Amino acid sequence: MRSECSLVGYHNRPGVAPMWSEMSVRSRRPVAARIPGLIWLATALVCPGLGLAAVGPVTLVVCAPGYPGSTVEAQPAMNAFASAAARAAGWETGELEAVYYETEQGALGRLAKPAAAFLLAPLPFFLQHRAAYELEPHLEAVEQGGEAAEPWTLVASAGAVKRPADLAGFELVSLAGYVPRFVRGPALGSWGELPPTVTITFSGAVLSSLRRAAAGERVALLLDHAQAAALPTLPFAAKLGVVTQSAPLPVLVLCVVGGRVPSGRVKTLIAALRNLGTTPLGAETLAGIRLMGFVPADLAALARAREALERLKD
Repeated sequence: MRSECSLVGYHNRPGVAPMWSEMSVRSRRPVAARIPGLIWLATALVCPGLGLAAVGPVTLVVCAPGYPGSTVEAQPAMNAFASAAARAAGWETGELEAVYYETEQGALGRLAKPAAAFLLAPLPFFLQHRAAYELEPHLEAVEQGGEAAEPWTLVASAGAVKRPADLAGFELVSLAGYVPRFVRGPALGSWGELPPTVTITFSGAVLSSLRRAAAGERVALLLDHAQAAALPTLPFAAKLGVVTQSAPLPVLVLCVVGGRVPSGRVKTLIAALRNLGTTPLGAETLAGIRLMGFVPADLAALARAREALERLKD
């Protein structure tokens, strides 16, 4: 998809083939290779949460709501990643598959299937669906050029917003907007309580919204780290101002879903993912999905984010 401006670049996410984005995001680069042949090995899993037995490969669901790419476009990269991770864990070929979704509903539909045993998702998605799917965090993914935890940045027309009350009647646009409690709580709660008249909009099309804000409209944006880093490249950057930033928050969380896999197998896969980048093949595979690697989940940071979100009502 071509950008609305000349400053086109790639805005990628793990599992997403490079796509034209609305703004240059050189610091974010998330995917690519295919498993040949037919996945034939089936494993039987007992799913306590659903009371169902799953037959087939264990599935790692990867989602990034609002980012470019599609399930079909990302599948070759997902196949390569699943193959390398399974091999590193000592699993048989075909015992692990991975699939990417660019929508929240697509990912939720797959998570409802008993074979969906692992999830890699952004922090807002994890917090929103943690309880319903009994998500147990184990790792955080580190994107190339980034950190496991990054801040969110609030941007508006220069000088227009200085305190939360100034956002009364504003539209607040964000990739995290599909979880309004995340925007009001973990991302901006430490800054202050947002007025009830703020309209939170979920959108990845930030360039047009940034133009509106620069023109003086009552529009603000909550940007992820890559989007915020690209702001100085915009020709109208001087008309925008950074209002506040959150503390660094986990970006991508790797979870086990509802105890659907025996603990021993969970341990082998988690250990394999932590060490995947130490082998040439593993490092190449991670580079293909624009990740540097995985680190242990910051459970304290996740708990703080969960508490900030749960203090609010939808």
